[in-house]
Amino acid sequence: MSCRSAVRKGRRVVRALMGTRLPVSAALLALLAISVGAVAAEVEKPPPSPVVQGGEGARFAEPGMIAPDFTVSDVEGHPFRLSEEISRKPVLLLFWSVFCEPCRAEMAHMQKVQDRYTGRDLTVVAVAVDGEPLRKIIGGFARQEGYTFKVLVDELDAMGTWKVADAYGVAVTPNLLLLGKGGTVLLRKGGKVRGAELEKAVSSLVNK
Repeated sequence: MSCRSAVRKGRRVVRALMGTRLPVSAALLALLAISVGAVAAEVEKPPPSPVVQGGEGARFAEPGMIAPDFTVSDVEGHPFRLSEEISRKPVLLLFWSVFCEPCRAEMAHMQKVQDRYTGRDLTVVAVAVDGEPLRKIIGGFARQEGYTFKVLVDELDAMGTWKVADAYGVAVTPNLLLLGKGGTVLLRKGGKVRGAELEKAVSSLVNK
């Protein structure tokens, strides 16, 4: 089962779970059971670059390009706009899913970066690609794991397109990007990222 297939199946099951008012822990156990076999790509090769339509033609969220702007809400319902944050400091951005087992390791790496660089020139953000119906489940999971960085929830636009994941061409999770101040994509990795590799990339940017 692909990660995207697991997410689609999970959405249907979670709608039923939310109707039964199960505790977050019980719902998460059900989600984890569904996610068995939903394995993210382990290769170092990045996923296909996304096409972003603009006045100058097709552009891509790959190293050297400017990351597409977006506005979505976090798990608490507070809006987050990338362009406002990226104008002040670099951003470490991760696409993940509650159905993706390798994503949990990447989220742990993100928390370590958050702990180390709190109060410094870096914003850590994770975008859940599971959608609005799972907002409460995602928020409960984030609180349970003690994440202190921004956890956002991707949304469908009027055309039925994912506002963030589709703009960035996210084909697998986890999918990580490091954006420099101003929005230039400095690093993009699909699949697992070693903690040491992430730390090296972040420290070289923040310590400039």
